[in-house]
Amino acid sequence: MKNIFIILIIAIISNACTTISADTKKDLLTYHPAYHYTSEKNWVNDPNGMVYLEGEYHLFYQYNPFGEKWGHMSWGHAVSTDLKTWKELPVAIPEIKNSDGSVNMVFSGSAVIDSLNTSGLFEEGFKFGMVAIYTAHIEKDGKGIGQVQSLAYSSDKGRTWKFYDKNPVLDLKMTDFRDPSVFWHEGKWKMIVVKSLEYTAQIYESADLKSWELVSEFGKIGDYAKIWECPSLFKVPIENSDKFKWISMISSAHEDTDYVGMQYFIGEFDGKKFTPDAQKGVLRIDHGKDFYAAVPFNSRPDDQKYPIIMAWVNNWAYAGDLTAEGRRSMFIMPRKVSLIEKNGEYQMVQKPVFSDVIPTQMINLSMSKSANGKTIEMKSNSFHLNFTIDLTGSKGFSIDLLKNGDEKSTINYDSITKKLSFDRTKSGVVNFHEKFPSIENMTVEPENNIIKLDIFVDNSIVEIFANDGQAVLTNLVFPKNIGGSVNFNFVN
Repeated sequence: MKNIFIILIIAIISNACTTISADTKKDLLTYHPAYHYTSEKNWVNDPNGMVYLEGEYHLFYQYNPFGEKWGHMSWGHAVSTDLKTWKELPVAIPEIKNSDGSVNMVFSGSAVIDSLNTSGLFEEGFKFGMVAIYTAHIEKDGKGIGQVQSLAYSSDKGRTWKFYDKNPVLDLKMTDFRDPSVFWHEGKWKMIVVKSLEYTAQIYESADLKSWELVSEFGKIGDYAKIWECPSLFKVPIENSDKFKWISMISSAHEDTDYVGMQYFIGEFDGKKFTPDAQKGVLRIDHGKDFYAAVPFNSRPDDQKYPIIMAWVNNWAYAGDLTAEGRRSMFIMPRKVSLIEKNGEYQMVQKPVFSDVIPTQMINLSMSKSANGKTIEMKSNSFHLNFTIDLTGSKGFSIDLLKNGDEKSTINYDSITKKLSFDRTKSGVVNFHEKFPSIENMTVEPENNIIKLDIFVDNSIVEIFANDGQAVLTNLVFPKNIGGSVNFNFVN
């Protein structure tokens, strides 16, 4: 009888062992992640203005300073020197109350380092000016009446900000025109921004960040079952070569169009026009329900080697109803992005930046098909599993995560269909919204009959990277208990 081999790496992040009643509100620490960033309190959504300056990574994000529900959109702010440990700072850019009773909420956007002072907003010779380019969402009496692109700027590494006194810098007199992503390319600033209800991305250019000229647009391709948001455009290296392509990421619909999700286009950018390659179907960045609004960091020293993205962990289908007390939502672990060429086509690959520095305990297991039912007791709900699974003689496998009685989050794999699924219908607290219990699927092709899975579990989030990041799935879960087991079984 042939043996089935599993190599398992476990990283356990200690946590107090506590049992939570299903019918009471959860303690703040219950679902607070151990190694994913979230704010100490209040609502967060889209990452914004991600930029690197003098040893610091800056993560700005949509933030409500006044509560755990969406509203009063401002830019929250956190910094890190290693993308692993984050320090939360005071609100960076707050919403503005206007004299006519309207407000300018600070919606999504980007930040750049104006090292040449092209904007003229800084003192002569100052090389560390940070400029935020964001959507000012104008709202009056609870109704959105316009969206324009505006500037704010900082001379102290993002700690304090001034609004540009001649805002807005781009106004199409539209109610849904938003989320500018700006970058420096061939001696000029480039901006990609979307006309959301028209499923169209526009590209502008500028010499000074203040005057913008439309140079091209593309749209109504790929998925447009839901509005387009949070566009980006950046260079991505092709692995095992010195070549690269351009990627444009767009937030739109999930494969299940009752939910939002993200897609991407691969193509060429000549400085003015992005030309997507022909593609078969919609290219999905992440197959889970809780990955949205991903954008890359600007101005990193290693930008030419690989870009790094972060995304919001949530879904608008149930975002405001998440089990929480005092805070809602978080962000994925930072991910390196590259491309591989496979079967004559290019495909995005995503790998967690710091997975190798999570303390790990190595366990090697050799199992035959008759030795199913391997159970590993876990001391916390934060851990890292790394599986190398030989499918020889097997029809598939199942892995139960966070198993405690009837409660579990289950990964299933079918060797015939090549589908890997994640089932959170029995994952714990699921009844806070009818759309939360769900089963997600993604295609995972074995390589030499082997499947590799990197699984990161962190109290209320599960990130699954299959075959070195060729397929990725991110989902929220809310287990009722802390401390359970991991169970592995083959399907014979």
